[in-house]
Amino acid sequence: MKFSNYKINYFGSKVNQKIILQKIKIIKKEIDKFKYFLVIAGTETSQIDGISAAGIDSESRKFTALADAEFLLFGPIKNNVYKLPLLPAGVTPALISNACANLMGINSIVVPIGVHERPYFSHLTIEHNFNKPARSLLTGKSMAKKRVINLYERGFSIGKSSNQPIFLSESVPGGTTTAQAILEAFGFDVSDLVGSSHIHPPRKLKKEIISHALLKANLKRNFNSIDVIASLGDPFQAFTLGLLIGAREENQTVVLSGGSQMIAVVLLALEYITSKNKQNFVDNIFITTTNWLVRDNSLNSLLGLIAERHHVNLFGFSSGLNFKSSSYKELQDYEIGYVKEGVGAGGLSLITYLKGFSYEQIVSKCEFNLKKMRELNQHKYFDRNK
Repeated sequence: MKFSNYKINYFGSKVNQKIILQKIKIIKKEIDKFKYFLVIAGTETSQIDGISAAGIDSESRKFTALADAEFLLFGPIKNNVYKLPLLPAGVTPALISNACANLMGINSIVVPIGVHERPYFSHLTIEHNFNKPARSLLTGKSMAKKRVINLYERGFSIGKSSNQPIFLSESVPGGTTTAQAILEAFGFDVSDLVGSSHIHPPRKLKKEIISHALLKANLKRNFNSIDVIASLGDPFQAFTLGLLIGAREENQTVVLSGGSQMIAVVLLALEYITSKNKQNFVDNIFITTTNWLVRDNSLNSLLGLIAERHHVNLFGFSSGLNFKSSSYKELQDYEIGYVKEGVGAGGLSLITYLKGFSYEQIVSKCEFNLKKMRELNQHKYFDRNK
């Protein structure tokens, strides 16, 4: 639903404009205090043919998250180390995120977990041995439980020690599939509610893969969130679960910028915490995304299912950013359903808007980035008609 006072939309359970205005005031009050994180993580689930549009083939998807992080930090540069993967249409959402970061003058802390190589740029080391990506969820054994616990504890420590509100974004090829698996492991039938980076989400393929994975996982009675991540999840979920719980224990505001992947983390947290006052836990958690993703996904229904089970009110915001007026085809592709979200594009564009910049300024900066990418010959399509 649209909020009349602002060019943003909201979705979720049991919300009205009075509540939304109160929540916007909370974000605006803390808008200059946020600590920005981009978690880039790997799962071999992304290597399954047809599961992700974040690259033309499985080999290119191995480096998508690293390329996204590099672009977020530096924008289009001549000697980029990580080549952005060929896409069927559109352009990396990191272009939007970089435009917003430049307008606001903010820097993100990159957190690489289970990516294919240690990045050359500044980053926060979580695993000193630099472990590999999670195994495919088809194995039913995505990660060793010890690794999941270590990632959770590391995230919890960072969240607990934070004296600032946290903004969290992600780049995890294959991540919507692991998110859907998490949701289904807890008994939710969401096969028609979770989207993907494809213009037409491969729902049948995902359903078959997740059904097989759940059988292989053979989760025992009384399993918890750690068990589910170890069986079906990815490193992003383990770390972010800890970060979220740690930050909320210190009553820090947390913005989760994304769609179903962030909603899955909220569910993991609600299933894991022992507090009887779960509404207090979720009160200052804000899910933020793009209008393109809201159109593609049934995020409202997803939040409603979780809210009903845990007797809490959950809602999110979607940015009013659009590319309808742009003359660039790559940006117009967002309007017809390509790419949609990633690298915090929705949340960063919303925060940028609430900071006083117009959506037109964001579009202009995106067009500048895209023009420079073309000049550097850094953006190409693959022929999706072949």
